[in-house]
Amino acid sequence: MSIRVRLVLSYLAMLIVPIVLSLIAVAIIAVAFLGDVKSLYQLSDTHSNPIKDVMEQEAAIFADITLLSAQQPESLMQRSKAEELDARLHKINMSLIVRKNSDLVYISPNLKKLRHLDLPSYDGVQKRQTEFHGDLLITRQKDFLLPDQSKASVFVVTDSNMLQKYIGQYAKWLFFSLFLILILTNGVLTYFVSRSIIRPLRALKRAAEEIKEGNLDFEVKPYSKDEIGELSVAFEEMRRKLKHSIELQLQYDENRKELISNISHDLKTPVTAIKGYVEGIMDGVADSPDKLERYVKTIYTKTGDMDRLIDELFLFSKLDLGKVPFHFEQVEIGQYLQDCTQELYFDMEKKGIRLEQAEVSSGTLYVTADREKLKRVLLNIIGNAVKYRDKADSFIRIKLQKIDGKAVISIEDNGQGISAEALPHVFDRFFRADPSRNTATGGSGLGLAIAKQIVEEHGGMIWASSVAGVGTTIYITLPLVGKLPGTDTPGTAGHPATESFGEGVEE
Repeated sequence: MSIRVRLVLSYLAMLIVPIVLSLIAVAIIAVAFLGDVKSLYQLSDTHSNPIKDVMEQEAAIFADITLLSAQQPESLMQRSKAEELDARLHKINMSLIVRKNSDLVYISPNLKKLRHLDLPSYDGVQKRQTEFHGDLLITRQKDFLLPDQSKASVFVVTDSNMLQKYIGQYAKWLFFSLFLILILTNGVLTYFVSRSIIRPLRALKRAAEEIKEGNLDFEVKPYSKDEIGELSVAFEEMRRKLKHSIELQLQYDENRKELISNISHDLKTPVTAIKGYVEGIMDGVADSPDKLERYVKTIYTKTGDMDRLIDELFLFSKLDLGKVPFHFEQVEIGQYLQDCTQELYFDMEKKGIRLEQAEVSSGTLYVTADREKLKRVLLNIIGNAVKYRDKADSFIRIKLQKIDGKAVISIEDNGQGISAEALPHVFDRFFRADPSRNTATGGSGLGLAIAKQIVEEHGGMIWASSVAGVGTTIYITLPLVGKLPGTDTPGTAGHPATESFGEGVEE
């Protein structure tokens, strides 16, 4: 439930619940009030309306008074008759006052304690009224003439003090009940609504404080499926990504340290060798032309190794930063591989390696590729195969297949192979299976890392399978595309390479 819906429902509850509870409270107080009214007016325990009962009894008594005033007016001046009527009125907590001219002939004993009696004047008519006169509440007034033409009045009254006392008491209870209901209802609803909002906010605050302290090893769990719950989910996603980013940064720092160490080692080795040979020349160790020539050739070879290492490092860094421009075009990959294989064939033959022609098992296949960058990938893979051959009958076999809408190139050799422990790391930069990093048996360690970067820029994948002592197969997948009209399909025609395959393959 969203916070908006929850707030709307809480506002409705704050209106409806107090009204319902107030009606219940009014009903309870009304029942209690009517019970006291029954007691006040000495009514029997009945389920009827006590006020109606009082009015009916009062009307009956007043009807008798009216009848007497018409038939026997003198009887109302008699004390015994007045006391009889007053006794009947007393049962409903009312009293009788009889006045002749300006003199009070009879006044109920219940009213004698009142200090002030302010009775209305003679009007000559019968009145049904509810008027306060001093402390009296006059409900009936009957004016009539006696046989001697004296003006007489009979009043049915009640003491308003007692009634006002009950009304005031129950009004206080009603006000207190309504106030208490309003406070409790709003308080309870506000507590539960605010609790459902404040608890997750406090959890987010604690999570933010944990992140501020550098602790990311915790989990932010959403308390509900509302806006704050969505915020908690987003916060948890941010925490995970932040943790991953920090772990990645730490890994990058570790890789950077390893990279600096590897570069230092790979540069220091040839520099140390060059320095040794130069010192030998300076000290006269190369005391013959043949020896001097051998020293100079060694120095030249070492400087060439350093130059290639720096070039590959520079290329890898540009690929890593995405600053190497790619010139993509549509290439018929089968023909391209055949042309490349033919170009490399004689170089491989000189080294005693049997290079098998590319096999195209699925007809004409088109990919979008940068010819020169793709050539660099093949060059690095074949160069590794040449470098790690260990058999007299060495071969390199290149195949092309169409699998699941992709062109799959496999380059297989029967060289030394790669151990299971080293296989997952062959595409890492500066990785060499030889922990001694001997340049006599290994290159810079960047060849396959560069190949991976280039293949991924083509939208493809590269991986290896190998068995130590048997051989290695490198697989490359490239997305297939449809042939565009007027496309030049030959593999290398019209696109001279900056370096040939033969130049890139080392002894």
